[in-house]
Amino acid sequence: MTRISTDILVSGGGVAGLTAAALFGSAGFRVICVDPAPPVTEETADGADLRTTAFLQPSLKVLQQAGLWDRLAPFATDLQVMRIVDAGGKTPAPRITRDFNARDVSSLPFGWNLPNWLLRREMVARVAELPNVDFRPGIGTKSVLTRDAEALVTLTDGTRVSARLLVAADGRNSPVREAVGIGARTIRYGQKALAFAVTHPEPHHNVSTEIHRSGGPFTLVPLPDRDGKPCSAIVWMERGPEALRLAAMPEAEFNAEMTARSGAIYGPLNLVTRRTVWPIISQIAHSFRADRTALVAEAAHVVPPIGAQGLNMSLADLRVLLELCRAAPAQIGEPAMLELYHRRRYPEVAARVTGIDVLNRTSMQGAPAIRDLRAAGIASLYALKPVRKTLMQLGMGARG
Repeated sequence: MTRISTDILVSGGGVAGLTAAALFGSAGFRVICVDPAPPVTEETADGADLRTTAFLQPSLKVLQQAGLWDRLAPFATDLQVMRIVDAGGKTPAPRITRDFNARDVSSLPFGWNLPNWLLRREMVARVAELPNVDFRPGIGTKSVLTRDAEALVTLTDGTRVSARLLVAADGRNSPVREAVGIGARTIRYGQKALAFAVTHPEPHHNVSTEIHRSGGPFTLVPLPDRDGKPCSAIVWMERGPEALRLAAMPEAEFNAEMTARSGAIYGPLNLVTRRTVWPIISQIAHSFRADRTALVAEAAHVVPPIGAQGLNMSLADLRVLLELCRAAPAQIGEPAMLELYHRRRYPEVAARVTGIDVLNRTSMQGAPAIRDLRAAGIASLYALKPVRKTLMQLGMGARG
């Protein structure tokens, strides 16, 4: 049986795990990254993740430190305005529209949007450039034994890895989290999200639009033009049975249905990718650390796709973890370091999980009285300039 040692073992090769591998590898640490499923790096391939990720301003530094931003920037679409629309009247037409413009708080856009399948492609290429990073797709974590001086991890190919720090980036059903005995609190909404891309006749002008009616938000996020036409990524949240009905609709009927749901703000929407369906939950681990182990990304926390918070919270985990590793390289993975990581991340994450839970429940409501209250709330929050600026700064993930 082969046994090897490393500074950091990253369990999970999704967007967060690959970012972790590139980030710690760029900082000079020896890294092994494993994932049981090879990454899908083409939009049309089976299993491609057709969701997109909006990297908010604080995530830019993490991507730069990981050597990723120069690769990603040519494909990124600026998000200059966040538009909130309430369409909760008798028909799904906009009745309250409020724009939050990044110019009010910054010289930069709110963030930059990229397809998830493309992120994997560029991240795999970046990791391959780093001689101190060993990425092993198709190999997973089989078992974990933690000791005072190491995490001893057995991989599915029989290799045993001794790591000073085990980073669990292996998703909401994290095998590592289960192996080290950390539980999680999960909230289920009975919702699913459809994710896909569309073209439309009217330009998006770098405006990300979140439309609230019932069932959950309908969000259009700017993408580069496609075949000479303006293009947007859509995340459409609905109660589970309705989402499955929509996913099975003939394409022409689906185009008409989603155009109506959008209030036709960009004109007729035309589906240009397949539809993918994702379950919606909120979840937070009871702790973000165990012996020689740090939980990051969805192994630590999951939120509904509202306000582009999910992966940006994950990159904030990695930022803090890297700061602690750099500050005391000899103490990587030791109890004091991991306890400090937990204390710095858990309260902020818990607050965001709670806030997004409230927003999602409010967005799901279909009763006319509740929809009227939601519309009034959007209007009143926007009207108060100090509150509006604070909300924008919090939404971008500014440190508290």
